[in-house]
Amino acid sequence: MRVAAPFYGWRVVAVAFLMAVFSWGLGFYGPSVYVAELVRTRSWPVALVSGAVTFHFLFSACLILRLADAYDRYGIVKVTRAGIAAFGLGVVGWSHAQEVWHLYPAAVLTGIGWSAMSGAAINAFVAPWFDKKRGVALSHAFNGASMGGVLFTPLWAYLITAYGFATATWIVAIGGLLILWPLAGRYFGWRPDHFGLNADGAAGPPDRASSAHLQPLSNAALIKDWRFLSLSIAFAVGIFAQMGLITHLIVRLTPALGAADAALVLSLATFCAMLGRLVVGMVTPPARRAAGAANFCLQAVGATLLCFEQTPAHLVAGSILFGLGIGNLLSLPPLILQAEQRPIDVPRALALLTAINQFLYAFAPGAVGLMRDLTGSYTAPFALVALAQLLSAALVVAVRSR
Repeated sequence: MRVAAPFYGWRVVAVAFLMAVFSWGLGFYGPSVYVAELVRTRSWPVALVSGAVTFHFLFSACLILRLADAYDRYGIVKVTRAGIAAFGLGVVGWSHAQEVWHLYPAAVLTGIGWSAMSGAAINAFVAPWFDKKRGVALSHAFNGASMGGVLFTPLWAYLITAYGFATATWIVAIGGLLILWPLAGRYFGWRPDHFGLNADGAAGPPDRASSAHLQPLSNAALIKDWRFLSLSIAFAVGIFAQMGLITHLIVRLTPALGAADAALVLSLATFCAMLGRLVVGMVTPPARRAAGAANFCLQAVGATLLCFEQTPAHLVAGSILFGLGIGNLLSLPPLILQAEQRPIDVPRALALLTAINQFLYAFAPGAVGLMRDLTGSYTAPFALVALAQLLSAALVVAVRSR
């Protein structure tokens, strides 16, 4: 008896997971490592080096707006491979910078890589293969983002200690190129119709008739859609607050827990992000905006526990509750857009939403740090994080899903 081969879409999910591991390891968690090492070895001001990190996110946000057009013109494989190469060169550029201004050309390259391998790109890899099972598929793929933090933070520390910053970046860049370049060509160049299938592996000829005459909405038209606008504002505010809290979480926990245990709690929060994302992805609730509101409220409770000087148990509980919602701020927007927008509009809508989020959260670490310096503690900034999450919960349910 012949056993049916597994649905090819799950192989795409596995490769997307690996892509996310590298992308977040180099482009999201990596910059904190670059900043610390450059400040330590070059004695450059933290503010100037951090400015290059902000530029990295802002520049990539501009590119994400054009990601769907780039896929249409050059194909998803060429765009992804260009991002892989640019990412590697950019990371090497960060380690070889001899003047502060050298960081900005490097940030251009890492910005290209981040735009071609992060949230909107991961959705573009996975979405064509799944409809009913898209929630669980995206949750598995986006768990690579959390795994990137779990794996790459200690990996960077080991490589830099053993070989130095410059050699460490060459090792990671070459390793990423050798692993991801062939995988992108093998798995991202195919779609279900190449196998005579529909989404989720359903047999039969692909149904193109319903959308053959449609034209995708422009960015301007999406901005005028209150459903999209409310979703975008809600998640932009929520991710801004989340980014600000995560960046300062170790500093907040260290006085009560010590540096080693504070880092361990951050890893625990990252692990909880994977659990929270998997739960929501497996159930894929029909009221997806309501699930988003509940997620924001959960994070608001966690941020509230972290506001005040409390026992270690309260601080750990707050970190866990906040961590359970971290991953869903990445995986829920594609699911909500899937339910509310035409399939032809989802890639552009997600790219626009991701770019708006990134434009905002690029300034979050500095904003929370400035408020901390002005008030002398994290009580006020973390309280505002909790309020921002509650505001996001209200905004995301302000419009009924179609």
